[in-house]
Amino acid sequence: MPVRRLAEETGITDSTLYTWRKRALSKGVIVPGTGNKPDKWSSEEKFAVVLETATLNESELSEYCRKKGLYPEQVTEWKTACLKANSSPVDHRKALSEDRKRDKKAIKSLTKELKRKDKALAETAALLVLRKKAQAIWGDPEDD
Repeated sequence: MPVRRLAEETGITDSTLYTWRKRALSKGVIVPGTGNKPDKWSSEEKFAVVLETATLNESELSEYCRKKGLYPEQVTEWKTACLKANSSPVDHRKALSEDRKRDKKAIKSLTKELKRKDKALAETAALLVLRKKAQAIWGDPEDD
C-alpha cells in the first residue's frame, strides 16, 4: 500500500510513516513499501526475504508471499542466486567451462546446418538461372 494512501486512511502524517519505514529498514526488517515492484528491490531486501522464508514450509511461504505481494517462484529464484553467490571460484569456473563447451557444440551444429542450407540455396538459384537461359535459347516448351 502506498504511504500516501495509508496516511489518508490512518490519519498519520506522511513524514511519520516515512520515518518509521526508514527505521525498520535500518534494523533489517524487510519493508516492501518503497513503491518498487519486487523485481526492482535491492539485493539486501531480497536477501532479507530469503532469510525470513528459509524455515517456512510451502503453505507458510505461500501465505508470506501473499502478504508481501510476491510469488514463491521469486523467492526460490532469489534463494538460488544467494546460494550461487557463495559458490567457490572453482565451481564457478567449472560451470562456465561446461556452458562454454555446450555453446561451442551448438554453434558448430548451427554453422554446419547454415552451410548446408547455403549450398542448397545456391544450387536452387543456379538451376533457376539455367532454366531461364534455356528458355531464352530454345523458347518456351510447346505442348505435344
